[in-house]
Amino acid sequence: MKRVLILCTGNSCRSQMAEALWATLGEGAWEAHSAGSKPSGYVHPLAIRAMQELDVDIADYQSKSASEFQQQPFDLVVTVCDNAKQDCPVYPNAKQTLHWPFDDPADAIGTDEEKLPMFRRVRDEIKTKIADFLGAS
Repeated sequence: MKRVLILCTGNSCRSQMAEALWATLGEGAWEAHSAGSKPSGYVHPLAIRAMQELDVDIADYQSKSASEFQQQPFDLVVTVCDNAKQDCPVYPNAKQTLHWPFDDPADAIGTDEEKLPMFRRVRDEIKTKIADFLGAS
């Protein structure tokens, strides 16, 4: 089984959604993990809600530190924000490293109902990018 680590700054939105999407789209061929350079300590409620719309439950996911995974072997490490690309530790045991920047849905302003479309858009962009990668590999 291949292993992927998705990195972001807070590990509350993008990387959490990517972890679940990778596990789902990978259909058992991939073990997916996510972490943050400065973990927020929670998974954003709107990320949970956006994923529930796809029947993917991340309510029990936890925000984790990137340093926890630094010595582990990975087939792929993906950074999903520019800060993570700069701030995260180096993963010497990673076979490949990619940078896929996505907008941070946590930056959306307004009510939850006004913020949710940005979470959906970013979720869908991440899903498309992972599906394209898995289809090409």
